[in-house]
Amino acid sequence: MKVSIDNDLCTGCGLCVDTVPDVFELVDDLASVKVATVKKSLYDAVREAGDDCPTEAITIEE
Repeated sequence: MKVSIDNDLCTGCGLCVDTVPDVFELVDDLASVKVATVKKSLYDAVREAGDDCPTEAITIEE
């Protein structure tokens, strides 16, 4: 699984960081992906972060 964030859509709410801090971080008040490829053990949490993102800024490729 690969994940990315569209910073044109991101508002920096931090919900993804709260949900999966091993994958997401806030940089300059916008979310950023910390890893190139997500570990399988975090798939469900990353999907949850993507579903919960209020601006739909998270893209997940499986």
